[in-house]
Amino acid sequence: MAAEVGRILVVASVAQIARPFAGDRQKLTSHSDHRQIHRLVALMAAGLLVAACAGGSRSEVGPPAPPDNAATTMAPTVPPAPKVPTTTPPRSAPATTTAADRLAAQLTTAETAIRDPATPPSRLPTLGRTQQRAYRTLVRQPRLVPKVLAKLPPTLRRTVKANVLAGSELRKLNRPARRLPRWRIVAPAPAGQLLAAYRAAEAKLAVPWEYLAAIHLVETRTGRIRGTSSAGAQGPMQFLPSTWKRYGRGGDIQATGDAILAAARLLDANGAPADMAAALYAYNPSRRYVRAVSAYASQLRANQRAFFGYYHWQVFYGDTLLPEGYPARPATPAPG
Repeated sequence: MAAEVGRILVVASVAQIARPFAGDRQKLTSHSDHRQIHRLVALMAAGLLVAACAGGSRSEVGPPAPPDNAATTMAPTVPPAPKVPTTTPPRSAPATTTAADRLAAQLTTAETAIRDPATPPSRLPTLGRTQQRAYRTLVRQPRLVPKVLAKLPPTLRRTVKANVLAGSELRKLNRPARRLPRWRIVAPAPAGQLLAAYRAAEAKLAVPWEYLAAIHLVETRTGRIRGTSSAGAQGPMQFLPSTWKRYGRGGDIQATGDAILAAARLLDANGAPADMAAALYAYNPSRRYVRAVSAYASQLRANQRAFFGYYHWQVFYGDTLLPEGYPARPATPAPG
């Protein structure tokens, strides 16, 4: 429709322009004049045609477009955008792990695995030493004990209490000297062999094997210590020579089987198994000693696999570790 209007306007305009020139045709005599007239008509027609086409390109009639100032004015200055940090925002800080958290986790892992029959024997040395270090820390820092107990599974709280009690009593009982003892630290007999010796003594004299194992643990770390105590006691169960004459029955004070059987005789002669507290007091006249040995024995009685943790405990003299092979291997500060 718009194109049609444009054509009408062009034709009309050309006709209007052409008519005056047609009336004066007789006055135009030169060829140059005719050429100028035709050029003028063509230019006017083209201008009208362009105007008509421009108007016909819109579907609606609207106000004229605003002038484009981009060609005549300079572009406004745009302020620089603010710099955005390119670093990743910091992550939220991890939850703080306390000493009580770490100790509770170590004890939960060690105590649970030691009691699990599926645990490979190759893991037991590490588990036993982890267990021992954790208890040494709790004995030296008793303020941590309630915090650790609160984080443990309920089934392990009695176990941890018993081991901390035993360690605390022995620490108060034995005050190490300034000089290291003249001991040799050796590898103990195999765990199975020791268990067999404890049970053989129990079968013969009715003394619970758990107490014999606990005494062995306290006295020489199940036979690791070879040497004479400051009081003169000797052998894996630490007998005074005079006491050995009475209960040794001609055996070897340094032999593990003979010493365990002699210990059972001493306990039997002093009230075992009916009164184990009295029997233990006869072995070492100290209430602290009685409580410590009884605490360890209670754990063995609850689960005999607890022995596989105790069996791997190392020898500490105060805060100094005496490794197997000492004194050829040097003593070192206690880890942890």
